[in-house]
Amino acid sequence: MDSWFEVLVVSSDLTLRRRLADILVSLGIDPVRLSTLRECHEILEQRRVGLVFCDPRLSDGNYHDLLAAYPAPTIRPRVVVTSGTADWDEFKEAMQRGAFDVIPVPCRHTDVEWMVIQAKRAERQSGTLGLLRVERPERAKASGAAMSIGANALATSHK
Repeated sequence: MDSWFEVLVVSSDLTLRRRLADILVSLGIDPVRLSTLRECHEILEQRRVGLVFCDPRLSDGNYHDLLAAYPAPTIRPRVVVTSGTADWDEFKEAMQRGAFDVIPVPCRHTDVEWMVIQAKRAERQSGTLGLLRVERPERAKASGAAMSIGANALATSHK
């Protein structure tokens, strides 16, 4: 797998973090393991991230908060919600909120691999290698349009 494609695993469940990390390592990706949204936001501000696996609920928020912090689709990270129930209503809600997808827990190797393949395909189609986060998420809420313009300029500078 490409070294530029960084993956975050955000979960308060140590067993899930380990399982996802083991699967991703077998795919040639060394994921960053996190337990809070605060840590996730810090990384998203600093560098390119191709995919984020996130629990529905964390100690300091939930995946809704993560998606809401990046209102424009051009700057929103690709978030895969890891769900213990993975029922249809939860899937619909996650997709309506802007999630990339939902996978059931315990995670299967094939599901994780498929998410990585789809995220990489989406990266290639967008013509970028992941967008560099240049603003704090709190400011992103207030200046979504300005960030879209900046993100588009950044994306075109990578071409």
